[in-house]
Amino acid sequence: MNGRFAARAAAVAAVAAKYADEVDSNARPPLEAAGALKEQRLLSASVPTQFGGEGATMLELSEIATEIGAADANAGMVFAMHHSQALILWRHGSRPGVRATIQKVLDQEWLLGSATTERGIGGDARRSNCALEYPAQGRVKVVKDAPVISYAEAADAILVTGRSSADAPASDQRMLICPKGEYDLEKTGVWQALGLRGTASDSFIITCETSEDNLLDDDYGTISSHTALPTAHLLWSSVWLGIASSAADQARAAVRRQARAAVGFPPPGQLRLAELLVELQTFANMVRHSCEHYDRVADDPAVLGSISFALEMNSLKVSSANAVVKLVLDALRIVGIAGYRTDTPQSLSRQVRDALGAPIQINNDRLLTNNAPLSLMAKVNL
Repeated sequence: MNGRFAARAAAVAAVAAKYADEVDSNARPPLEAAGALKEQRLLSASVPTQFGGEGATMLELSEIATEIGAADANAGMVFAMHHSQALILWRHGSRPGVRATIQKVLDQEWLLGSATTERGIGGDARRSNCALEYPAQGRVKVVKDAPVISYAEAADAILVTGRSSADAPASDQRMLICPKGEYDLEKTGVWQALGLRGTASDSFIITCETSEDNLLDDDYGTISSHTALPTAHLLWSSVWLGIASSAADQARAAVRRQARAAVGFPPPGQLRLAELLVELQTFANMVRHSCEHYDRVADDPAVLGSISFALEMNSLKVSSANAVVKLVLDALRIVGIAGYRTDTPQSLSRQVRDALGAPIQINNDRLLTNNAPLSLMAKVNL
């Protein structure tokens, strides 16, 4: 990684790598990496320059996410999920409470989480059962039964969706910033997953009463299509690229060992490694190209709300999720039994398990189902 954030990203990656196995084994948040993100001021990296921040582009955020994700996918996902929420603040909010949260992210490196899915909805973030209530003048309350809130107990604020009112349809949603100290979390389930265990995506009922000034201006449909969904797909894909890169590094090291052991003969994994690196480069080009495209159109509502853009972002997520699984499994075949074991320095156990979560993190089938009717109405954006 090059550029203005390279040294800081490398410092966080070093901390993340040190604790990665412990985080995975104990299914706990990567607190040390989160602390390093704050110390290196990377949680505020995307705050625009007009608010006093560094104004990191999506391409720069992507490169940081890949660097950290290669060290520990859990830490990479925390970085990615935080920024997909942080970007919402200045892109969709102008009220005093929103501006105050932006300042907290900038001054105190607040870590932001989100609660958008809800029990009984089936994973569809664009519908809510819960509704915002208005118990007093200038006050708003929400109670949400969330099957997943990643790193909730480590977050400084959680962005929560709910129906705009008790009589609003399920798709008429607003988003509310719930600052720490103004909400209660009742844990209803523990995240015991195959991979990405350190995201600590436990189940909670979150209850919050706060100021109406903490409501985002735009409806959640706009927030989702313009910011939340595309930035999540872009940054998740960047983390998955990091996982694939980490696995490729192990494969390269294995082939080098084979070459030293078989002087005069081509290592058995050499051609497979060459093929893997071609696919890794193609994966990287796809992700970085999509990030550059988002940077170009980020302030164009007509593009962000278009069918072709929705197709592009959904397709990126599906392609990236499939790519990381294939690349990690290809690397495992090259590394061999040492990669299959969990007690060797060459182990790829964590990368395999983390990668397998990609196709079901916003399920690929759901996105393809969404793409099917859209593909009849728009061409692929080339």
